[in-house]
Amino acid sequence: MPCGRARSRLDHPLARTTSPLENLCELLQFHKDLHVDGRELIPNEELGIRWERVLDAGQTTVHEILTFRNFGQHAYDLPVTLRFRAGFEDIFSVRELLHEAAGLQDPPGWRDGRLHFVYRGADRLRRTMTVQFSPEPHTTEEIAATFRIKVPARDAVAISVTIVLRECAEETDAARHMPHPPTTVDRVVGSLRKKSEAWMGQCSNLHSDSLLLNSVVDRSLRDLGMLRSQLKEKEYFAAGVPWFVALFGRDSLIVALEMLAFQPDIAKQTLRLLASYQGQRIDQWRDEEPGKILHELRVGELAGTGEIPHTPFFGTVDATPLFLLLLGRFSDWTGDLTLFHELQGAIELALTWIADSADISGNGYVEYQCKSDKGLVNQGWKDSGDAIVCADGSLATPPIALVEVQGYVFAAKHAIADLYDRAADSGRAKQLRREANALKARFNRDFWCEEQGTFALALEAHAQQVAVVSSNPGHALWTGIADEDKAHRSVARLMKEDMFSGWGVRTLSTGERRYNPVGYHLGTVWPHDNALLAAGFRRHHEDEAALEIFTAISEAAMHFRHHRLPEALAGFGREDFQVPVHYPVACHPQAWAAGAVPFLLTTCLGLEPDAFNNRLQIVRPRLPQFVDRIALCGLRIGRGTADLEFRRTGNGATVDVLRTTAKLEVEIDR
Repeated sequence: MPCGRARSRLDHPLARTTSPLENLCELLQFHKDLHVDGRELIPNEELGIRWERVLDAGQTTVHEILTFRNFGQHAYDLPVTLRFRAGFEDIFSVRELLHEAAGLQDPPGWRDGRLHFVYRGADRLRRTMTVQFSPEPHTTEEIAATFRIKVPARDAVAISVTIVLRECAEETDAARHMPHPPTTVDRVVGSLRKKSEAWMGQCSNLHSDSLLLNSVVDRSLRDLGMLRSQLKEKEYFAAGVPWFVALFGRDSLIVALEMLAFQPDIAKQTLRLLASYQGQRIDQWRDEEPGKILHELRVGELAGTGEIPHTPFFGTVDATPLFLLLLGRFSDWTGDLTLFHELQGAIELALTWIADSADISGNGYVEYQCKSDKGLVNQGWKDSGDAIVCADGSLATPPIALVEVQGYVFAAKHAIADLYDRAADSGRAKQLRREANALKARFNRDFWCEEQGTFALALEAHAQQVAVVSSNPGHALWTGIADEDKAHRSVARLMKEDMFSGWGVRTLSTGERRYNPVGYHLGTVWPHDNALLAAGFRRHHEDEAALEIFTAISEAAMHFRHHRLPEALAGFGREDFQVPVHYPVACHPQAWAAGAVPFLLTTCLGLEPDAFNNRLQIVRPRLPQFVDRIALCGLRIGRGTADLEFRRTGNGATVDVLRTTAKLEVEIDR
């Protein structure tokens, strides 16, 4: 609901509950005898209520269907009262991050058989919530509708409620009396299913002999289809429901990268969209600097009144190198320099920011130090206020250089250098490679922590190591910045019991002073984090460790509803509860969690595109133990496609090339 949130409540002697957002279908069966109006008896377990919710974000409508089913032998006459209220709260208020007084709400009222709520925002926007019913209620009160329903024996009766949300710049008679087109839930569901199938038709198709893998991939791709959003007529993946339904630089870039083998087109649109919002000036309120890629873009009342800086907010240091890295990887898959030439101005601005503004201490690293009064203290992917901690439990002191961000910069410069080479600018390419290689040498000297056997989480003020064991070095392995010997030692360290929970690698070791299994970034397990770690392991030929992560994440998904991976899981060990423990307020669906298994497949199957040479390389393909066969069809590389079949063997996997188009060559290196 883009205007904030609205609440509805069922109020009747039969039930008193609130329909939870995450439960789109709930069945309530009564286990006590009930007396309707104090007289008529309904024996226990004879009446059930099915509560379904269908969200249609495209039309900003919510459809609620309450179905009363009579399992008994006698008809029942039931009074049902529905009561409503509308909060019109900004998402920052819902999350209790801000509590500023906002606009004014008109008294609710009935008109034309509909219940109307009107809110006049402090940002001069008028927001409305209109509730309409089928069938019409028998009686109405200020915020209530009462129905007298008759449920025949062995039959069912339904009440449909449609909640329509509107927003307009000013109140007009046309807006006030705007008719809402009649529709049915079946029609809405049918339309949503068609959209979902159309989206699935755009993606590479996977089928395996594992029901679990098939289900997880299907759920992941469908969730990403639901999370597609539009700005400036360009599509991107919104970060997650319910807290992050917005454009996030880091999240949208990472999930676009995760999806390159399955649907590369959104990467192109995401890059264009983020380039259009690229920082152009110095604005400390929004942490904006020329060349910087945004962190988060919000709309809503608090954004409109300037109470928050997210219009957009630039408080992140990893989105800018990830922007460059995605552009390079996208070009590898498509073999097209058009986007590179189109965005060359944005590319050079981003590289200038990395070289100048981001190097706060002058030590050659990308660092952060929050400048905005309402910004983020930490500005990497672990951006909660207590995420970057020292071994003694204290918080790291800015400016802070994160281990993974230096890797992103290294990989980004090499990726853009390759594109400059293809564009016949070898001078610029050589310069970028020199800078990247110099960064690698500094990095392996300054970030390596011999005592821990892995890289430090970060360098804090005065270049002091934040010497705790965390998952972040795994991202650096993925980028190629780590020396080979240090990479192998890091893999061994990350897979020790204090880091590997059995469901994945934790964000922080259980041996660290600030470890907390339900701390947002202090010991939880994040699917996307693990997918990038597995890619890092594979880069350094640590295939078994990568497959162990693949299996752990997939088996964790088995325990969540619909096999949907959440944003994060609690960090408790597998031996503690035998099932993964839910992180209490995780987003689900969440974009980069949904992209984790598709990316794990891309990684472990060894898919390395070389579209400029019309070639796909398959390097050391591996399948996890719970899968013997995988068919991947419609894989796009440049102008060609490939249908492939992988079969697990004792020491790897065989690959059959079933079909190719456009003279695409497939090379297999086992």
